[in-house]
Amino acid sequence: MDRNILFVGLGGMLGSMARYLVAYLFARASVGGFPYGTFAVNVAGCFAVGVIFGLSNRFEWLTPEWRFFLATGFCGGFTTFSSFAYENLMLFENRDYG
Repeated sequence: MDRNILFVGLGGMLGSMARYLVAYLFARASVGGFPYGTFAVNVAGCFAVGVIFGLSNRFEWLTPEWRFFLATGFCGGFTTFSSFAYENLMLFENRDYG
């Protein structure tokens, strides 16, 4: 089995768990219907992917395995387009346009 699959899988599992925890904490702390947790994880995850690839390409700090683990796996599991799309649909159905 290709080791990269394991790196991506492990990173994705940890990223998904982190996304759930962040969304849960934001849901407990926020008021209103806006999905702040999903917004926060998507912004943070996109920023992290940029930092990971930028620094690893410029300074060669990370091996390809670590890039697979962090960028593709963790950040891929951490960020989510499907939750973003679903929560936007719920906002529109509830006529919460603001």
